Amino acid sequence: MKPTIQAFFDECTNTISYVVFDELQGHCAVIDSVLNYNAKSGKISTTSADYIIKFIQEHQLTLDWILETHVHADHLSASQYIKKIVGGKIAISKHITKVQKIFKHVFNFGKEFSQDGSQFDYLFDDEEIFNIGRISGQTLFIGGGHTPADIAYKIADCVFVGDTIFMPDVGTARCDFVGGDAGKLYDGIQKILALPDETKLFMCHDYPQNRDVQWEVSVLEQKIKNIHVNNTINKQKFIALRQEKDNNLEVPALIYPAIQVNVCAGKLPEPEDNQIRYLKMPLNI
Repeated sequence: MKPTIQAFFDECTNTISYVVFDELQGHCAVIDSVLNYNAKSGKISTTSADYIIKFIQEHQLTLDWILETHVHADHLSASQYIKKIVGGKIAISKHITKVQKIFKHVFNFGKEFSQDGSQFDYLFDDEEIFNIGRISGQTLFIGGGHTPADIAYKIADCVFVGDTIFMPDVGTARCDFVGGDAGKLYDGIQKILALPDETKLFMCHDYPQNRDVQWEVSVLEQKIKNIHVNNTINKQKFIALRQEKDNNLEVPALIYPAIQVNVCAGKLPEPEDNQIRYLKMPLNI
């Protein structure tokens, strides 16, 4: 059973979110939602998430899952907001605990911060089967490259790859975050590229140069054309290429706001005694 897919592009963060649904039974999942955050003003808005919610409501869909491919460092997740309006279970890889342990120290979270993933409604095992209505999905653990908790979601003949591989002319995700590893990213991508050539891959981001935004490509096209992981590039060459590129990348503008919210399943910090919420900004790390 093949899903119907609707993509939503957030221009500010170059993120593509998806609603994946069983058109006959009306069950759906949301993948990698965006909560809009203005770093200059500190203001949060729900514009991107509202487009998704409107689509779900207009198509009279039942939201089963709010899926995260990993702890994003470039945008805040809208998972809590979407769940509040239209329901659904917020889910991520069970390896989220590794990321939480790293960032508990970075943000000096207090004793109340659990490092067992309990902020999420559900933690997926590696290669776990799940369902969206009549449509069967499976998690593919590809962690340890971009972050220790990366998973892709294989739904019928479609794979939502998160921050692993990008469109062929863009290449692959960075590996210089804490816990990242270029060799592990290569291995994770090879798991994706071992799927049948006609498998459709759906990107989490696109950074086009001199073309329109795109988010869908076949496994075969990636194997032939991807500038970082095509058939002519072995693991050793990829590691060297990726490390050289990462050494010249700037830190994502929203990395600190995004991570401290996203390790908590999109929950914003509780208001302090003046009823104002605050995000932490660690210095000199």
